[in-house]
Formats: sequence, C-alpha cells, structure tokens
Amino acid sequence: MEGETFLWLIRHAPVDGVAGTIHPADAPANLGDRAQLQVLRQCLPRSAASYASPSRRTVETAQALGLAPELMPEFSEQDFGAWTGRRHDEIDAAGDEAYAQFWSDPARGRPPGGESFEDQVTRVRLGLSRIGAGSAALVVHSGTIRAALCIALDLTPHAALRFVIDPLSLTRIDRLATGWRVVSVNQRTA
Repeated sequence: MEGETFLWLIRHAPVDGVAGTIHPADAPANLGDRAQLQVLRQCLPRSAASYASPSRRTVETAQALGLAPELMPEFSEQDFGAWTGRRHDEIDAAGDEAYAQFWSDPARGRPPGGESFEDQVTRVRLGLSRIGAGSAALVVHSGTIRAALCIALDLTPHAALRFVIDPLSLTRIDRLATGWRVVSVNQRTA
C-alpha cells in the first residue's frame, strides 16, 4: 500500500444496557457524555475518511461525532456466539465448563458458536488493509482496538488483551512505509 495512513481509533460510547452483559450488535449507545464527545470531535481531522463497525452503538457514536462512516464488518467486536446477550456472572454461576475453559486462554479460546480473539485479530488485519493512505477515523470496539494494537506492535494476541480501552477513548496509530507507529493509547481528555 502506498502512502502513510493515520488512524484515529475511537471506542464507542458506553452501552445503554445492563453492565456485565455480553451485548449484542443491536445494543444502543449511551451518548450522555457530551463533553467527551465534543473533545473527540475536535481531535479528529476534518478531511478524514470514517469507518465503523456495523454495530448500533458504534454507528450511533460515529453519528454523534458528526461522522457518516463506511460500515466494515471486519471491525466488529469479537463474536461471543451462544454467550451473546447473557451476563458474565450468570454464565459463570451456571457452571458452564466452556466458559471457565475460555478464560484459561482468552486469546485462543472460542465461545460456543463464536470466534477467538486470534480470529478477531485476523479479521481486523484484513479491515486495516482496506484503508488507504491519509487520515481515517474508526469508531469501533475495545477488542477491535486491542487487535489493531496487536498488529501495530507485533504482539501476541494474549499480550494485546492487557490493554485497557475505555468507552469514548482515543487511540492513535499510524501505518508508515517502514512499519507502524503508536502515538497514544486510551486517551480521555474531557
């Protein structure tokens, strides 16, 4: 790919739903933090292309930032399969052996009917390869940002899961001719 690519990765606003739930793609965003949305809006380059996961919460966040993103399924959150829509504490309390096994190796573990974080990294790599030179704003999920950092820093997927990525935070990475550069991770300025 020719030219340099400057990426502004924004985690979506908090989900407007029950905490501790593995939220489905149609879960809405809570856009009440207007101060942080305004700060993020001011941080984004005016001429940037914009992309988002097709999930409702990312699209709503992008729109609140004044973006009209191209929706890219490659940037969706990790697919938790049969666990989607359920609360972590309920799955754990039910004694689901697959759930306990998943957390013993969360980078390679695959929920029933879902995908591993390693699978997500592969998918995100494909999505990033589709973004051309110039500036781009991506409104995505914490797992998507961790996957992008995994790629940029050439980390193992297990190591990339150590990053904390808060709602409405900004992570900046650049794809240069000589490799990747990480500018900042998980910035909240409001």
